[in-house]
Amino acid sequence: MKPRVGISRCLLGDDVRYDGTNKRSAAVLALGNDVEWVPVCPELEVGMGVPREPIQLVAAPRGIPSAGERVVLLAVGSGTDWTDRMHAWTATRVVALAAEDLSGFVLKARSPSCGPAAVLVHHPATPSIAPTPTGRGLFAEALAAALPELPLIDEESLQDPHAREEFMRRVRARADTVCTNT
Repeated sequence: MKPRVGISRCLLGDDVRYDGTNKRSAAVLALGNDVEWVPVCPELEVGMGVPREPIQLVAAPRGIPSAGERVVLLAVGSGTDWTDRMHAWTATRVVALAAEDLSGFVLKARSPSCGPAAVLVHHPATPSIAPTPTGRGLFAEALAAALPELPLIDEESLQDPHAREEFMRRVRARADTVCTNT
């Protein structure tokens, strides 16, 4: 039985990104024979269409935690605030994913929803501060909080053979634990 691994849908080649394209990843596809993918697209599942406005994390004291920052999730052009909708959706979605006995998750690097680290946070209240790569995507943040032992990696890190093998070692170990407990 193959381990079940969540994945950002755009990495599989699904045209779900804001501009109607994908980020198909050869490193991800190379794992396809070893895992059963469970695709997720937070933006699409929260109700943003395809195509859609790009979104970004913006530092805000009233925001929600994202790594070491408090942020809101805003559409770049219109300023539409997606924070509450994304936060509510992630709370429900991670519970559903926990019930699916996932053994790992491959996330889209630097995505305001899926990036596991180094997501740009914009600082409009202080224009002299350039965007800083200090955030975590809101879905990735919720996933890490709800399932702290779940191995997480982004597609860029999967290109490193050592990181890929370590991720898969952890995925197989978790899958063995899941099979033993069921």
